[in-house]
Amino acid sequence: MTTQVVVVGSGYAGAGAVKRLEAELDASAELTWISEQDYHLVLHEVHRCIRDPSVESKIAIPVDDVKDDSTEFVKGHVENVDVDERIVELADEEIEYDYLLLGIGSGTAFFGIEGLQEYAHELKSLDDARAIHADVKEAAAEASREDPAQVVVGGAGLSGIQTAGEIAEYRDEHRAPIDVTLVEGLDEVFPGNDPELQGALRSRLEDLDVEIITGEFISKVDEDTAYLGDDEDDDALEYDVLIWTGGITGHEEVSEMSLEQDDRSHRVFAEADFQTSDERVFAVGDTALVEQGADNVAPPTAQAAWQAAEVAGENVARAAAGKPLKTWRHDDKGTVISVGDDAVAHEVKLPVLGSFPMNVFGGPAARNLKKAIAARWIADVASPRHALDAWESM
Repeated sequence: MTTQVVVVGSGYAGAGAVKRLEAELDASAELTWISEQDYHLVLHEVHRCIRDPSVESKIAIPVDDVKDDSTEFVKGHVENVDVDERIVELADEEIEYDYLLLGIGSGTAFFGIEGLQEYAHELKSLDDARAIHADVKEAAAEASREDPAQVVVGGAGLSGIQTAGEIAEYRDEHRAPIDVTLVEGLDEVFPGNDPELQGALRSRLEDLDVEIITGEFISKVDEDTAYLGDDEDDDALEYDVLIWTGGITGHEEVSEMSLEQDDRSHRVFAEADFQTSDERVFAVGDTALVEQGADNVAPPTAQAAWQAAEVAGENVARAAAGKPLKTWRHDDKGTVISVGDDAVAHEVKLPVLGSFPMNVFGGPAARNLKKAIAARWIADVASPRHALDAWESM
């Protein structure tokens, strides 16, 4: 009897798990891959498309270049999963499964801030990057040196920093009349991280003439103004383009699934072996809150998703074969963040060599490391040819 294995999602977790499942499943299993997009997006480089939309051809890898011919791909939006009947429900069809791996990523958290979801761009897809590019370009064309276009980026985490850096580089390359402001509700950029790293990131943002406002939360948004704090009269930022990168949450569809999940974010609870409250359903990546010890879960990062996908894919294959499951622990190998054409690296662990001799560094070493990380992933998930082709765009 054939075992039906289904993977939902084409992000890092989904694509990586498909690759591992193809290597691990035996001949008695059939693999189906479902995603809304017929490509895998190297999401941690999507900010590059804000400055240069041509980069999208380098970071959007067709699923046919990722999967084996034996893997069936279905393009569609998953509306629900019936765990009792073991059915994945799409808009116009139903797909049965024996084992299911959810890797559908996350949505943007707007935290109930009035007007924010209505008026702000987010950055979770190629369409988002295209829209930001178009609006920044249009705003700059209508502005002047005396009255520059105002671009406001909310949230100074990794995505917000990289977005602000790309828009600043776009401004400088095109000599466009644009002011870029980065707003963070907590007291420093890249909150909760090493002060040395925070200082290095702030310095590079300031070198790009990005205005930084910290310790001020966006409390309300209308069609041309973002209000900070409680006093709307004193703290208001007029904008032409507003981008929000301030948090993640589970997709709305997950809330309808009969799986144990966080009541607020609707991210699915998963054990360290990726098994959910239903033994036939596994979850990985930003979709899941993967247990990592006492009151701790895996970070919602690309790096964690890459690592987790390997074990999650193997575990689904092991479950299908009736074998015991493996547990997974995230191994933090450091952080590398783009700030325009520059980059900053922190606590990097290199294969064989171990920890890099400097805690925080930038310059050519950090830039090339950032490229190498993206290239290695692309080579693993697609081919060395794809990686080489993308190198200059990273």
